[in-house]
Amino acid sequence: MTAPKSNALAALINALKVLPGVGPKSAQRMAYQLLQHDRDGAQKLHDALQAALKQVRHCRLCNTLCEEELCHLCADESRDTTRLMVVHMPIDVASMEDARCHDGQYFVLMGHINPAQGMDLHHIALEKLIARIEAGGIEEIVLATNFTAEGDATAYVLHELLKKYPCKISRLSRGMPLGSELEYIDAGTLAQAVYERKLLQK
Repeated sequence: MTAPKSNALAALINALKVLPGVGPKSAQRMAYQLLQHDRDGAQKLHDALQAALKQVRHCRLCNTLCEEELCHLCADESRDTTRLMVVHMPIDVASMEDARCHDGQYFVLMGHINPAQGMDLHHIALEKLIARIEAGGIEEIVLATNFTAEGDATAYVLHELLKKYPCKISRLSRGMPLGSELEYIDAGTLAQAVYERKLLQK
């Protein structure tokens, strides 16, 4: 017979399950590890999470996570402000920067569209993206969403909504494997997909 868990332990396990890819068993192992073998680590995790919750916010322009009003990329005056690359998550910006294939600016959707799971336009920062475009100065929007069903759906919807604006809209080249996510693509392949991006028809 399994011993009942304390309320505090059960709450910790449930909290850990919010992490991507962490199910009940993994969350339970993490909780036991932290409490039994690494209480100092658990305290550091607690302190870091508390600080991040207080200090980290969304960049006013690109919507990524940062501690200032503008992230370091948006604040960099050497970036090309005429090209705006739209990605799903902050990790995708990091992948692009590692590939050194885009010297323009970014916009981070903080999600994707997945009609099958009820994830619609409310699950991406669409209003903020439109406000960014309507502020002017953008000549090309590069849709750099993942080559997954969700990424394709997001790119399709964005293209339909944004093609009324007087700027070019392009999509990453299909040189990347079907079903791939940007964060797992090697820098060379990612750079080639950007350089060979395709203009979408208005």
